[in-house]
Amino acid sequence: MSLWTYLYIIVAVVLLFGAAVFVHEFGHYWVARRRKMKVEAFAIGFGPKIVGWTRDGIEYSWRWIPAGGFVKLPQMITSEALEGGGESKEPVPPAKPLDKILVAVAGPAMNIVFAFVIATVIYFVGLPILINPPIIGPVAPESEEAALGIREGDRVVSVNGRPVKSWQDITFETATARTNVLAVTMTRVGVSTTYQLKTKVSSGGGLKWLNLDPREHPIVGFVQPGRPAEAAGIKSGDKIVSFDDVPVFSNENMIDLVNKSEGRPSRIVISRKGELHTLTVTPRYDAKEKRGLIGIGFGTGIYKLQKPGPSPLEQVETVVDRTFGTLAALFHSRETGVKPSDLSGPVGIFAVLAIQLKTDWRLALSFMVLLNVNLAIVNMLPIPVLDGGHVIMSIIEAIRRKPVSARIVEYITTAFAVLLISFMLYVTFFDFNRFPIFKSLFKQDTQVEPAKQSTNGGGPAPAPQPEPSPVPAK
Repeated sequence: MSLWTYLYIIVAVVLLFGAAVFVHEFGHYWVARRRKMKVEAFAIGFGPKIVGWTRDGIEYSWRWIPAGGFVKLPQMITSEALEGGGESKEPVPPAKPLDKILVAVAGPAMNIVFAFVIATVIYFVGLPILINPPIIGPVAPESEEAALGIREGDRVVSVNGRPVKSWQDITFETATARTNVLAVTMTRVGVSTTYQLKTKVSSGGGLKWLNLDPREHPIVGFVQPGRPAEAAGIKSGDKIVSFDDVPVFSNENMIDLVNKSEGRPSRIVISRKGELHTLTVTPRYDAKEKRGLIGIGFGTGIYKLQKPGPSPLEQVETVVDRTFGTLAALFHSRETGVKPSDLSGPVGIFAVLAIQLKTDWRLALSFMVLLNVNLAIVNMLPIPVLDGGHVIMSIIEAIRRKPVSARIVEYITTAFAVLLISFMLYVTFFDFNRFPIFKSLFKQDTQVEPAKQSTNGGGPAPAPQPEPSPVPAK
Protein backbone atom coordinates (compact mmCIF):
# COMPACT_ATOMS: atom_id res chain seq x y z
CA MET A 1 0.00 0.00 0.00
CA SER A 2 1.07 3.56 -0.62
CA LEU A 3 1.82 6.12 2.09
CA TRP A 4 -1.36 7.97 1.17
CA THR A 5 -3.41 4.81 1.78
CA TYR A 6 -1.90 4.44 5.26
CA LEU A 7 -2.61 8.10 6.00
CA TYR A 8 -6.18 7.74 4.76
CA ILE A 9 -6.79 4.74 7.04
CA ILE A 10 -5.23 6.44 10.09
CA VAL A 11 -7.19 9.65 9.62
CA ALA A 12 -10.43 7.77 8.86
CA VAL A 13 -10.08 5.57 11.96
CA VAL A 14 -9.56 8.58 14.24
CA LEU A 15 -12.45 10.51 12.66
CA LEU A 16 -14.88 7.57 12.77
CA PHE A 17 -14.10 6.71 16.38
CA GLY A 18 -14.16 10.38 17.30
CA ALA A 19 -17.57 10.71 15.65
CA ALA A 20 -19.01 7.96 17.88
CA VAL A 21 -17.66 9.70 20.98
CA PHE A 22 -18.75 13.14 19.76
CA VAL A 23 -22.41 12.20 19.22
CA HIS A 24 -22.47 10.53 22.65
CA GLU A 25 -21.10 13.55 24.48
CA PHE A 26 -23.11 15.96 22.34
CA GLY A 27 -26.26 14.19 23.53
CA HIS A 28 -25.32 14.96 27.15
CA TYR A 29 -24.35 18.53 26.23
CA TRP A 30 -27.46 19.32 24.17
CA VAL A 31 -29.97 18.02 26.73
CA ALA A 32 -28.09 19.71 29.60
CA ARG A 33 -28.35 23.05 27.80
CA ARG A 34 -32.05 22.43 27.07
CA ARG A 35 -32.70 21.65 30.74
CA LYS A 36 -30.92 24.89 31.80
CA MET A 37 -28.14 22.97 33.56
CA LYS A 38 -24.67 24.45 33.93
CA VAL A 39 -22.04 23.12 31.53
CA GLU A 40 -18.42 23.90 32.39
CA ALA A 41 -16.52 21.84 29.82
CA PHE A 42 -17.05 19.75 26.71
CA ALA A 43 -14.12 17.54 25.65
CA ILE A 44 -13.43 14.82 23.13
CA GLY A 45 -10.76 12.45 24.43
CA PHE A 46 -8.82 12.36 27.70
CA GLY A 47 -5.43 13.58 28.83
CA PRO A 48 -3.60 16.75 27.81
CA LYS A 49 -5.32 19.18 25.46
CA ILE A 50 -4.44 19.33 21.80
CA VAL A 51 -6.49 22.46 21.36
CA GLY A 52 -9.00 24.29 23.54
CA TRP A 53 -11.12 27.43 23.60
CA THR A 54 -13.77 29.03 25.81
CA ARG A 55 -17.14 30.32 24.65
CA ASP A 56 -20.14 31.41 26.72
CA GLY A 57 -18.35 30.23 29.84
CA ILE A 58 -17.87 26.69 28.50
CA GLU A 59 -14.38 25.31 27.89
CA TYR A 60 -14.24 23.21 24.70
CA SER A 61 -11.24 20.96 24.03
CA TRP A 62 -9.87 18.13 21.92
CA ARG A 63 -7.47 15.87 23.87
CA TRP A 64 -4.68 13.47 23.02
CA ILE A 65 -6.21 10.13 24.12
CA PRO A 66 -9.11 9.40 21.71
CA ALA A 67 -10.62 6.72 23.98
CA GLY A 68 -13.63 8.62 25.26
CA GLY A 69 -14.64 12.10 26.27
CA PHE A 70 -16.72 14.02 28.77
CA VAL A 71 -19.09 16.88 29.46
CA LYS A 72 -18.35 18.51 32.80
CA LEU A 73 -21.62 19.14 34.62
CA PRO A 74 -21.14 20.36 38.20
CA GLN A 75 -24.78 19.52 39.00
CA MET A 76 -24.05 15.87 38.16
CA ILE A 77 -21.18 14.72 40.36
CA THR A 78 -18.63 12.87 38.28
CA SER A 79 -15.23 11.44 38.92
CA GLU A 80 -12.20 13.70 38.80
CA ALA A 81 -10.15 10.59 38.03
CA LEU A 82 -11.64 10.76 34.55
CA GLU A 83 -12.50 14.41 34.00
CA GLY A 84 -9.88 16.13 36.11
CA GLY A 85 -10.25 19.54 37.65
CA GLY A 86 -11.58 20.53 41.01
CA GLU A 87 -14.84 21.86 42.28
CA SER A 88 -17.00 24.22 40.29
CA LYS A 89 -15.70 27.77 40.15
CA GLU A 90 -19.01 29.10 41.47
CA PRO A 91 -21.89 27.56 43.45
CA VAL A 92 -24.75 26.20 41.37
CA PRO A 93 -28.26 25.16 42.41
CA PRO A 94 -28.93 21.39 42.53
CA ALA A 95 -30.53 19.86 39.46
CA LYS A 96 -33.75 17.88 39.59
CA PRO A 97 -33.40 14.06 39.45
CA LEU A 98 -35.46 13.97 36.23
CA ASP A 99 -33.07 16.43 34.57
CA LYS A 100 -30.09 14.28 35.57
CA ILE A 101 -31.75 11.15 34.21
CA LEU A 102 -32.59 12.82 30.88
CA VAL A 103 -29.01 14.10 30.51
CA ALA A 104 -27.54 10.68 31.37
CA VAL A 105 -29.77 8.82 28.91
CA ALA A 106 -29.21 11.37 26.12
CA GLY A 107 -25.65 10.19 25.36
CA PRO A 108 -26.50 6.51 24.71
CA ALA A 109 -29.69 7.58 22.91
CA MET A 110 -27.64 9.67 20.47
CA ASN A 111 -25.40 6.66 19.78
CA ILE A 112 -28.47 4.57 18.91
CA VAL A 113 -29.76 7.32 16.62
CA PHE A 114 -26.32 7.56 14.98
CA ALA A 115 -26.24 3.76 14.55
CA PHE A 116 -29.59 3.88 12.73
CA VAL A 117 -28.35 6.70 10.48
CA ILE A 118 -25.25 4.70 9.50
CA ALA A 119 -27.31 1.52 9.08
CA THR A 120 -29.62 3.41 6.71
CA VAL A 121 -26.63 4.46 4.60
CA ILE A 122 -25.47 0.83 4.50
CA TYR A 123 -28.92 -0.27 3.35
CA PHE A 124 -28.64 1.96 0.27
CA VAL A 125 -24.94 1.49 -0.58
CA GLY A 126 -24.88 -2.24 0.17
CA LEU A 127 -22.79 -4.44 2.46
CA PRO A 128 -19.98 -6.86 1.47
CA ILE A 129 -20.59 -10.36 2.85
CA LEU A 130 -17.79 -12.85 3.43
CA ILE A 131 -18.62 -16.01 1.51
CA ASN A 132 -18.71 -18.56 4.33
CA PRO A 133 -22.15 -20.19 4.50
CA PRO A 134 -23.09 -22.51 7.40
CA ILE A 135 -22.85 -25.65 5.27
CA ILE A 136 -21.28 -28.85 6.58
CA GLY A 137 -18.17 -30.18 4.84
CA PRO A 138 -16.90 -33.78 4.93
CA VAL A 139 -18.08 -35.83 7.92
CA ALA A 140 -15.75 -38.56 9.22
CA PRO A 141 -17.61 -41.92 8.90
CA GLU A 142 -16.44 -43.05 12.35
CA SER A 143 -17.49 -39.84 14.13
CA GLU A 144 -20.42 -39.45 16.53
CA GLU A 145 -21.84 -36.83 14.18
CA ALA A 146 -21.95 -39.34 11.30
CA ALA A 147 -23.60 -41.91 13.57
CA LEU A 148 -26.32 -39.36 14.33
CA GLY A 149 -27.00 -38.98 10.61
CA ILE A 150 -25.22 -35.70 9.81
CA ARG A 151 -23.96 -35.63 6.23
CA GLU A 152 -21.82 -33.38 4.05
CA GLY A 153 -23.90 -30.60 2.52
CA ASP A 154 -26.30 -30.24 5.46
CA ARG A 155 -27.03 -26.60 6.23
CA VAL A 156 -27.03 -25.43 9.85
CA VAL A 157 -30.00 -23.13 10.50
CA SER A 158 -29.86 -22.75 14.29
CA VAL A 159 -27.58 -23.43 17.25
CA ASN A 160 -28.93 -23.58 20.78
CA GLY A 161 -32.21 -22.17 19.52
CA ARG A 162 -30.54 -19.17 17.85
CA PRO A 163 -30.72 -18.74 14.04
CA VAL A 164 -27.38 -18.73 12.21
CA LYS A 165 -26.54 -17.46 8.74
CA SER A 166 -22.76 -17.99 8.57
CA TRP A 167 -20.04 -20.10 10.13
CA GLN A 168 -19.04 -17.13 12.26
CA ASP A 169 -22.57 -17.23 13.73
CA ILE A 170 -22.13 -20.92 14.57
CA THR A 171 -18.85 -20.20 16.33
CA PHE A 172 -20.30 -17.30 18.33
CA GLU A 173 -23.40 -19.16 19.49
CA THR A 174 -21.32 -22.21 20.47
CA ALA A 175 -18.71 -20.21 22.37
CA THR A 176 -21.28 -18.17 24.33
CA ALA A 177 -23.63 -21.06 25.18
CA ARG A 178 -23.89 -22.00 28.85
CA THR A 179 -24.05 -25.73 28.19
CA ASN A 180 -21.72 -28.31 26.63
CA VAL A 181 -24.52 -30.06 24.72
CA LEU A 182 -26.24 -27.92 22.10
CA ALA A 183 -29.37 -28.38 20.03
CA VAL A 184 -28.23 -27.91 16.42
CA THR A 185 -30.89 -27.80 13.70
CA MET A 186 -29.93 -28.63 10.11
CA THR A 187 -31.83 -28.86 6.85
CA ARG A 188 -31.42 -31.32 4.00
CA VAL A 189 -33.64 -31.17 0.93
CA GLY A 190 -36.13 -29.04 2.81
CA VAL A 191 -36.34 -31.38 5.82
CA SER A 192 -35.22 -30.07 9.22
CA THR A 193 -33.58 -32.26 11.86
CA THR A 194 -32.36 -31.26 15.31
CA TYR A 195 -29.34 -33.00 16.82
CA GLN A 196 -27.97 -32.83 20.36
CA LEU A 197 -24.25 -32.27 19.78
CA LYS A 198 -21.45 -32.28 22.33
CA THR A 199 -18.94 -29.46 22.22
CA LYS A 200 -15.20 -29.68 22.55
CA VAL A 201 -12.88 -27.23 24.27
CA SER A 202 -9.94 -25.66 22.49
CA SER A 203 -6.77 -26.26 24.48
CA GLY A 204 -5.39 -22.91 23.35
CA GLY A 205 -8.17 -20.44 24.08
CA GLY A 206 -10.52 -22.39 26.32
CA LEU A 207 -13.53 -21.62 24.07
CA LYS A 208 -16.02 -24.28 23.01
CA TRP A 209 -16.49 -25.47 19.43
CA LEU A 210 -18.55 -28.08 17.60
CA ASN A 211 -16.94 -31.06 15.92
CA LEU A 212 -18.35 -30.00 12.56
CA ASP A 213 -16.27 -29.30 9.48
CA PRO A 214 -17.16 -26.17 7.45
CA ARG A 215 -17.46 -26.55 3.69
CA GLU A 216 -15.42 -23.39 3.13
CA HIS A 217 -11.81 -23.25 4.35
CA PRO A 218 -8.87 -20.85 4.02
CA ILE A 219 -6.71 -21.52 0.98
CA VAL A 220 -2.92 -21.37 1.06
CA GLY A 221 -1.82 -18.68 -1.37
CA PHE A 222 1.92 -19.25 -1.09
CA VAL A 223 4.47 -21.14 1.02
CA GLN A 224 7.68 -19.40 2.08
CA PRO A 225 10.84 -21.43 1.37
CA GLY A 226 12.68 -22.80 4.39
CA ARG A 227 9.75 -22.29 6.76
CA PRO A 228 7.89 -24.92 8.85
CA ALA A 229 5.00 -25.14 6.34
CA GLU A 230 7.36 -26.21 3.54
CA ALA A 231 9.05 -28.74 5.81
CA ALA A 232 5.65 -30.18 6.73
CA GLY A 233 4.71 -30.61 3.07
CA ILE A 234 2.09 -27.86 2.78
CA LYS A 235 1.69 -26.55 -0.77
CA SER A 236 0.11 -23.57 -2.49
CA GLY A 237 -3.56 -24.24 -3.21
CA ASP A 238 -4.09 -26.50 -0.19
CA LYS A 239 -7.26 -25.93 1.81
CA ILE A 240 -6.69 -25.84 5.58
CA VAL A 241 -9.33 -28.09 7.12
CA SER A 242 -8.25 -28.15 10.77
CA PHE A 243 -5.37 -27.21 13.05
CA ASP A 244 -4.79 -29.02 16.36
CA ASP A 245 -8.08 -30.85 15.67
CA VAL A 246 -10.01 -27.55 15.65
CA PRO A 247 -11.95 -26.92 12.39
CA VAL A 248 -10.63 -23.87 10.55
CA PHE A 249 -13.24 -21.65 8.88
CA SER A 250 -11.41 -18.36 8.26
CA ASN A 251 -7.99 -16.78 7.88
CA GLU A 252 -8.37 -15.05 11.25
CA ASN A 253 -9.31 -18.35 12.88
CA MET A 254 -6.17 -20.03 11.47
CA ILE A 255 -3.86 -17.19 12.52
CA ASP A 256 -5.25 -17.32 16.06
CA LEU A 257 -4.80 -21.10 16.35
CA VAL A 258 -1.21 -20.98 15.10
CA ASN A 259 -0.44 -18.14 17.48
CA LYS A 260 -1.80 -20.15 20.43
CA SER A 261 0.16 -23.29 19.54
CA GLU A 262 3.23 -21.74 21.22
CA GLY A 263 5.73 -23.50 19.01
CA ARG A 264 4.67 -27.09 19.76
CA PRO A 265 4.20 -29.75 17.05
CA SER A 266 0.62 -29.52 15.78
CA ARG A 267 -1.58 -31.64 13.55
CA ILE A 268 -2.79 -29.84 10.46
CA VAL A 269 -5.29 -31.42 8.08
CA ILE A 270 -5.29 -30.09 4.53
CA SER A 271 -7.42 -30.88 1.50
CA ARG A 272 -5.50 -31.31 -1.76
CA LYS A 273 -7.29 -32.22 -4.98
CA GLY A 274 -10.21 -33.56 -2.99
CA GLU A 275 -8.09 -35.77 -0.72
CA LEU A 276 -7.40 -35.16 2.98
CA HIS A 277 -3.82 -35.25 4.28
CA THR A 278 -2.77 -35.07 7.91
CA LEU A 279 0.58 -33.36 8.43
CA THR A 280 2.60 -32.21 11.43
CA VAL A 281 3.88 -28.67 11.54
CA THR A 282 5.82 -26.93 14.29
CA PRO A 283 5.20 -23.18 14.30
CA ARG A 284 8.34 -21.15 14.82
CA TYR A 285 8.19 -18.36 17.35
CA ASP A 286 9.25 -15.12 15.69
CA ALA A 287 10.66 -12.68 18.25
CA LYS A 288 10.21 -9.76 15.86
CA GLU A 289 6.58 -10.59 15.05
CA LYS A 290 6.04 -11.85 18.64
CA ARG A 291 3.93 -14.79 17.51
CA GLY A 292 4.08 -18.27 16.05
CA LEU A 293 4.60 -18.52 12.28
CA ILE A 294 4.51 -21.43 9.86
CA GLY A 295 5.39 -19.47 6.71
CA ILE A 296 2.25 -19.36 4.58
CA GLY A 297 0.21 -16.62 2.97
CA PHE A 298 -3.51 -16.89 2.38
CA GLY A 299 -5.33 -16.66 -0.90
CA THR A 300 -7.69 -13.80 -1.59
CA GLY A 301 -10.72 -13.58 0.70
CA ILE A 302 -13.91 -13.26 -1.33
CA TYR A 303 -16.79 -10.99 -0.34
CA LYS A 304 -20.05 -10.64 -2.25
CA LEU A 305 -21.84 -7.30 -2.20
CA GLN A 306 -25.41 -7.43 -0.93
CA LYS A 307 -27.34 -4.47 -2.31
CA PRO A 308 -29.55 -3.26 -0.85
CA GLY A 309 -27.99 -4.15 2.45
CA PRO A 310 -29.80 -5.51 5.51
CA SER A 311 -32.53 -3.23 6.82
CA PRO A 312 -31.44 -0.68 9.46
CA LEU A 313 -33.61 -2.37 12.10
CA GLU A 314 -32.12 -5.78 11.28
CA GLN A 315 -28.57 -4.44 11.58
CA VAL A 316 -29.18 -2.78 14.94
CA GLU A 317 -31.14 -5.75 16.32
CA THR A 318 -28.31 -8.12 15.36
CA VAL A 319 -25.73 -5.99 17.15
CA VAL A 320 -27.93 -5.61 20.25
CA ASP A 321 -28.41 -9.37 20.37
CA ARG A 322 -24.68 -10.02 19.98
CA THR A 323 -23.74 -7.44 22.60
CA PHE A 324 -26.08 -8.82 25.26
CA GLY A 325 -24.97 -12.33 24.28
CA THR A 326 -21.34 -11.41 24.87
CA LEU A 327 -22.06 -9.72 28.20
CA ALA A 328 -24.13 -12.70 29.34
CA ALA A 329 -21.36 -15.12 28.30
CA LEU A 330 -18.86 -13.02 30.22
CA PHE A 331 -21.08 -13.01 33.32
CA HIS A 332 -21.39 -16.82 33.09
CA SER A 333 -17.71 -17.27 32.33
CA ARG A 334 -17.45 -20.62 34.12
CA GLU A 335 -20.03 -22.19 31.85
CA THR A 336 -19.02 -20.47 28.60
CA GLY A 337 -15.26 -20.06 28.91
CA VAL A 338 -15.54 -16.45 27.70
CA LYS A 339 -13.16 -14.24 29.71
CA PRO A 340 -12.49 -10.49 29.97
CA SER A 341 -9.27 -11.11 28.03
CA ASP A 342 -11.43 -12.08 25.03
CA LEU A 343 -12.80 -8.53 24.84
CA SER A 344 -11.11 -5.57 23.20
CA GLY A 345 -10.36 -2.02 24.29
CA PRO A 346 -9.55 1.05 22.22
CA VAL A 347 -6.46 -0.54 20.62
CA GLY A 348 -8.42 -3.55 19.40
CA ILE A 349 -11.25 -1.36 18.19
CA PHE A 350 -8.85 0.87 16.24
CA ALA A 351 -7.16 -2.22 14.74
CA VAL A 352 -10.42 -3.85 13.61
CA LEU A 353 -11.69 -0.56 12.22
CA ALA A 354 -8.44 -0.16 10.24
CA ILE A 355 -8.77 -3.72 8.88
CA GLN A 356 -12.36 -3.06 7.81
CA LEU A 357 -11.41 0.22 6.15
CA LYS A 358 -8.60 -1.46 4.25
CA THR A 359 -10.97 -4.21 3.09
CA ASP A 360 -13.95 -2.04 2.15
CA TRP A 361 -15.28 1.24 3.53
CA ARG A 362 -18.78 -0.24 3.80
CA LEU A 363 -17.48 -2.84 6.27
CA ALA A 364 -16.07 0.02 8.34
CA LEU A 365 -19.52 1.62 8.39
CA SER A 366 -20.99 -1.69 9.55
CA PHE A 367 -18.44 -1.80 12.36
CA MET A 368 -19.50 1.73 13.34
CA VAL A 369 -23.05 0.44 13.84
CA LEU A 370 -21.58 -2.16 16.18
CA LEU A 371 -19.42 0.39 17.99
CA ASN A 372 -22.23 2.89 18.57
CA VAL A 373 -24.67 0.27 19.86
CA ASN A 374 -21.92 -1.13 22.13
CA LEU A 375 -21.23 2.33 23.53
CA ALA A 376 -24.93 2.85 24.23
CA ILE A 377 -25.48 -0.49 25.96
CA VAL A 378 -22.28 -0.53 27.99
CA ASN A 379 -22.74 3.05 29.15
CA MET A 380 -26.23 2.24 30.42
CA LEU A 381 -24.92 -0.48 32.74
CA PRO A 382 -25.77 0.48 36.35
CA ILE A 383 -22.17 1.22 37.28
CA PRO A 384 -21.07 4.48 38.93
CA VAL A 385 -19.14 6.73 36.50
CA LEU A 386 -21.16 5.34 33.56
CA ASP A 387 -24.46 6.86 32.46
CA GLY A 388 -26.44 4.00 33.96
CA GLY A 389 -24.83 4.79 37.31
CA HIS A 390 -26.05 8.40 37.09
CA VAL A 391 -29.58 7.13 36.41
CA ILE A 392 -29.47 4.85 39.47
CA MET A 393 -28.11 7.67 41.67
CA SER A 394 -30.85 10.01 40.45
CA ILE A 395 -33.57 7.44 41.12
CA ILE A 396 -32.23 6.96 44.66
CA GLU A 397 -32.24 10.73 45.09
CA ALA A 398 -35.84 10.95 43.90
CA ILE A 399 -36.93 8.19 46.31
CA ARG A 400 -35.07 9.75 49.27
CA ARG A 401 -36.20 13.25 48.22
CA LYS A 402 -32.73 14.53 48.92
CA PRO A 403 -29.35 14.15 47.20
CA VAL A 404 -26.93 11.44 48.22
CA SER A 405 -23.95 12.89 50.08
CA ALA A 406 -21.63 14.53 47.55
CA ARG A 407 -18.58 13.13 49.33
CA ILE A 408 -19.95 9.57 49.27
CA VAL A 409 -20.84 9.85 45.59
CA GLU A 410 -17.40 11.23 44.78
CA TYR A 411 -15.69 8.39 46.64
CA ILE A 412 -17.84 5.79 44.87
CA THR A 413 -17.38 7.27 41.40
CA THR A 414 -13.64 7.71 41.87
CA ALA A 415 -13.28 4.10 43.02
CA PHE A 416 -15.23 2.80 40.04
CA ALA A 417 -13.30 5.12 37.71
CA VAL A 418 -10.07 3.50 38.89
CA LEU A 419 -11.60 0.05 38.34
CA LEU A 420 -12.82 1.08 34.89
CA ILE A 421 -9.44 2.44 33.84
CA SER A 422 -7.73 -0.69 35.21
CA PHE A 423 -10.12 -2.88 33.22
CA MET A 424 -9.42 -0.90 30.04
CA LEU A 425 -5.68 -1.28 30.60
CA TYR A 426 -6.18 -5.02 31.20
CA VAL A 427 -8.05 -5.64 27.93
CA THR A 428 -5.65 -3.33 26.10
CA PHE A 429 -2.76 -5.54 27.23
CA PHE A 430 -4.39 -8.48 25.44
CA ASP A 431 -5.09 -6.23 22.44
CA PHE A 432 -1.34 -5.71 22.12
CA ASN A 433 -0.82 -9.48 22.38
CA ARG A 434 -3.24 -9.87 19.47
CA PHE A 435 -1.51 -7.18 17.45
CA PRO A 436 0.38 -9.70 15.26
CA ILE A 437 -3.00 -11.21 14.33
CA PHE A 438 -4.35 -7.76 13.47
CA LYS A 439 -1.22 -7.11 11.41
CA SER A 440 -1.64 -10.34 9.42
CA LEU A 441 -5.31 -9.63 8.75
CA PHE A 442 -4.46 -6.10 7.67
CA LYS A 443 -2.02 -7.48 5.09
CA GLN A 444 -4.28 -10.16 3.61
CA ASP A 445 -5.78 -9.66 0.17
CA THR A 446 -9.53 -9.41 -0.24
CA GLN A 447 -11.89 -9.11 -3.16
CA VAL A 448 -15.42 -7.73 -3.21
CA GLU A 449 -17.60 -9.08 -5.99
CA PRO A 450 -20.36 -6.78 -7.26
CA ALA A 451 -23.96 -7.51 -6.37
CA LYS A 452 -25.84 -9.62 -8.90
CA GLN A 453 -29.11 -8.38 -10.26
CA SER A 454 -32.06 -10.23 -8.75
CA THR A 455 -35.36 -10.72 -10.54
CA ASN A 456 -37.28 -11.84 -7.47
CA GLY A 457 -36.17 -9.16 -5.03
CA GLY A 458 -34.03 -11.65 -3.13
CA GLY A 459 -30.40 -11.48 -2.20
CA PRO A 460 -27.72 -13.13 -0.13
CA ALA A 461 -28.20 -13.62 3.58
CA PRO A 462 -27.27 -10.60 5.73
CA ALA A 463 -23.66 -10.48 6.81
CA PRO A 464 -22.95 -11.40 10.41
CA GLN A 465 -21.93 -8.50 12.60
CA PRO A 466 -18.46 -8.60 14.14
CA GLU A 467 -18.27 -10.00 17.67
CA PRO A 468 -18.93 -7.19 20.13
CA SER A 469 -16.03 -5.65 21.89
CA PRO A 470 -17.56 -3.50 24.57
CA VAL A 471 -15.64 -0.43 25.65
CA PRO A 472 -17.06 2.42 27.73
CA ALA A 473 -17.09 5.94 26.34
CA LYS A 474 -16.87 7.60 29.71
